[in-house]
Amino acid sequence: MAEAADFQGTSPSPARRWLRRTTALLAGAPLLAGLVQLPAAGAAHADGQPAARADSDAGPVSVAVDSLTPSAPTDGDTVTVSGTVTNNGKRAVTDAHVGLRVGPEVETRSSVDAIAKDGDDLQGSISPEIEDKYTEKFSKLVPGVAEHFNISVPADDLNLGEDGVYEFAVSLSGQTSAQPWEQILGIQRTFLPWQPGGADSKTRTTALWPLISTTHMAAETGPNEEQTPVLLNDDLAKEISPGGRLNQMVTLGKDLDVTWVVDPDLLASVDAMTGSYRVRDGENTVAGTHQDVAKQWLADLQDAVADKEVVALPFADPDLASLAHNGTDVTGSLSQLKSATDVIDNTVPPILKVKPSTEFAWPVDGAVDRSIVKVATSAGADKVIARSDSLQEDNGLSYTPSAARPVGGGTTAVVSDARLSKAFEGDLTKASSSTLAVQRFLAQSLGLGLQTDKQRSVVIAPQRMPSGSQARAMAEALRALQGSTWSEPQKLSAAAAAKPDPDATTQVPGSSSYPSALRRNELPRSAFEEIAATQGTLDNFQVVLSNPSRVVTPFGRALNREMSVSWRGRATEAKSFREGVASYLDGLTGRVRLIDKSETKLSGRSATIPVTVQNNLVQDVGPLVLRLTSTNPTRLEIDGAGYEEQPIQVSGGHSQSVKFTTSANANGRATVIAQLYTMDGRKYGAPVTFDVKVTEITATVMLVIGGGVLLLVLAGFRMYTQRKRAAARDAEKHGSEGAEASQDAADGPENPEGTEERPTEEAGAPARTGDPEQPSDPTPNTAAESADPSGTGERVDR
Repeated sequence: MAEAADFQGTSPSPARRWLRRTTALLAGAPLLAGLVQLPAAGAAHADGQPAARADSDAGPVSVAVDSLTPSAPTDGDTVTVSGTVTNNGKRAVTDAHVGLRVGPEVETRSSVDAIAKDGDDLQGSISPEIEDKYTEKFSKLVPGVAEHFNISVPADDLNLGEDGVYEFAVSLSGQTSAQPWEQILGIQRTFLPWQPGGADSKTRTTALWPLISTTHMAAETGPNEEQTPVLLNDDLAKEISPGGRLNQMVTLGKDLDVTWVVDPDLLASVDAMTGSYRVRDGENTVAGTHQDVAKQWLADLQDAVADKEVVALPFADPDLASLAHNGTDVTGSLSQLKSATDVIDNTVPPILKVKPSTEFAWPVDGAVDRSIVKVATSAGADKVIARSDSLQEDNGLSYTPSAARPVGGGTTAVVSDARLSKAFEGDLTKASSSTLAVQRFLAQSLGLGLQTDKQRSVVIAPQRMPSGSQARAMAEALRALQGSTWSEPQKLSAAAAAKPDPDATTQVPGSSSYPSALRRNELPRSAFEEIAATQGTLDNFQVVLSNPSRVVTPFGRALNREMSVSWRGRATEAKSFREGVASYLDGLTGRVRLIDKSETKLSGRSATIPVTVQNNLVQDVGPLVLRLTSTNPTRLEIDGAGYEEQPIQVSGGHSQSVKFTTSANANGRATVIAQLYTMDGRKYGAPVTFDVKVTEITATVMLVIGGGVLLLVLAGFRMYTQRKRAAARDAEKHGSEGAEASQDAADGPENPEGTEERPTEEAGAPARTGDPEQPSDPTPNTAAESADPSGTGERVDR
C-alpha cells in the first residue's frame, strides 16, 4: 500500500484530537526531558550519567525478550517481561542490571517497521529507564554465559499516555574493566499496544488459517480391485503425527476464530492413509502403518471446523500465476484448472462433513496482474485473494481501506494487508523471535485501527505452509488480537461482501509489475506441455477400457498435482514427478499391445494370417479395431484390398488372435503392418511390422508333383499283385494243409510283446479295419490350431 496509508487520518472531531495530543505531550514531558539530556557521546541513564556508545550497532551483550505478557495490556494489568542476557564480549561485565524503557508513541505503521528493523541498535535514540525498582541486577556477566531475567511492572507505572503503539525496550547496563563506568551494553526494542478504553469502532479482522501441504501421493495404485494407494514417502505421516506441523495447525486452530483454507489433495491423501496403503521405498513399495494417526487427525480436523467457515482451493492448489504466464497457450491447461475445481465437491464434504466455499482463488503471495485474475476466475471463482503490496493504493489515502475491491467483470479482489500477512515469516524457532513477531503484529494491527474512525474490514493471509513455530506465533498473536479492545473477528465471506471504500484503488496492475522473484520460480511452459502430452495419452487410453475410472481418477488427480504451487523452488522434484507420472501411464498403455511377428511364409495363392493382441491389465479392453495393411497390395492382397479391419475385445490377463484372409498375386516378400486403433480412429500403441514371403505354386510344378504321385501308386500296385501270385503258387504246391502251414509261417508265431496278429488277405479282398497303413495314407488326426504367434518360417493356414 502507499506510504500515505501509513499515517493516521484526521479525527472526525479536531478538538478531541487536539485534546488527546496535548494530554500526551504533558504526560510525556518527563520522557522528552530525559531524551533531550542524552549527550552526543552516549545514552543518558536514569541517574543522568553519560554512557559511551559501543563501536558496533549492536552492543557486546545480547538481550533476548522471550516473553512479554500480556501482549496488549490494559488498565490494572501487570506487565511481565522475561528473557536472557548473554555477554558476547571478551571481558566480564560487572555491576550490571536489566532495565525497562518506554519510548514515545509510534505514529505510523512504517515507523513500526523501522524500529523493528533496528531493534538491537545502540546508535539510535534510547529512552530513559522507568523506576529503578523495576530492574534486575547482576554482579557479574561472564563471557558466553546466558543469564535469565524476569521483571514485572504494573501497567499504570509505565506512564503510557493516550491510545496508541509505544516503543518498549529492555536494556542491559553495566561496565567492563576497559570502560569502568556504567553504559548501555545491549538493548532489544519491541512494542506495547495500548488502548485500555476500547475503540469507537472496532476493526473487523479476517484471519486465514491455511491447511496445505506438498504433493504426497503417486499416480500409481495397486493392481487389486481396491486400487491400494501409493504415497511417495512417509513425510505426511510425520506432519499429521503429534508434534508435526499439520497436527499443530489443527490443534492451534481449533480454538481460534479463523477461516480455514484447505487443499482437497491434503484431505484426500490423509483419507487414503486411513485404509490399506503403501509407501515407496526405492524401486519397491512397503505397507503403510499410520492408519490410526490418519484417522485421529481427520477426526480432530472435523471437530475443529465443525462451526467454522471453510474455503476449499482447487485440488492440489494449482499455481495460478504460472498457468496465467506460461500455460494458457498450451492446449488443455485451463481444463486442468476446471477439473481441479470440479473435484472439490467429491472430496471435501465427504471427508470434513461441511460444505466449503469454492468462490475464492488465492494466487501465490497474493500477487496479481490482469492475466492472473482472468485465469483465477476462469474455473468459477469470482473472488481473488490479493495482497496490498500487489494491488497498491495510488490515490493518496491516509488510511488503509477495507479489503473488498470490485475490479471489473463481476470479480471482487479481497486485498489482504501485507504487513499483517507477512508478520510471521522467517525463523521463529527461538522464543525471542516469536515474541518480537507477536508484538510487532499487534502494533501494526492497532496502528491500522487508529488511522481513522471508519470501520474497516481487514484480511490476514499468511504464508501457505507455516512451520510449527510460525503457526504457534500466529496462534498467540491471533488469541491476543481476538481478546483486544480494537479488533473483532469476521469471516472471509463477510469481508468480501463488505461495502467497498469508494476511494480505494480498483485498478489491477499489468504483468510487468509482477515480482521478478516470484516469476523466476514459476512452472515453465515445458511443464504444461508435458502435462498436455500426458493428458493426451490418458484420453487415448481411457476409451479402450471397460472400467476407465480405475485409471482416469488417479491419473487425473496426478495431473492436477503437477500444477501445484508446492513445486515452486523445487524444479528438479517437479520434473521428476511429471516424468514419473508419464512413465507409469506409458507402462500401463503398453500392457495392451500387439505381439511381435517374425517373417511369415505363404505357400499358395491364398491363406490366413493370425495377429495376436495381448492384454496384461486386470480389466477388459475394447472395443478396439485391428487393422492389417499390405504395403504392396499388387503382390499380397488382404481381404481383396490393401487392408482389412476387424473389431477386437480382450479379457483382462488374456490374449486374443484375429485371422486375416490374404491372397498372393506374385512371388517375393511383402511388408505387412498391424496397428490397433480406437473406435474414433486414433492410433493406439506401436504398430507391428513383419514380412510375408510369398511362394506361388505353378502348373508345371503341379504336373511334376502329380507324376511322382502316380508312379508311387503304380509301384504299390505292382508289389501287391506280385505278393498275391506268390501266395497262389504256394497253395498249389503244398495243398490245403501246406497252404495253411505256409500261411502260419507268413504270419509268424504269436508275439509275446503284443505285436498285432493279422490274417492272410485274400486276393482282391477289400482292406479291413486294422490293415496296415501305407506311407501315402493321411495322418488320422490334425493337430488343433495354436493361438500362439507364428514363428520364423511358419506356414499359415490355407
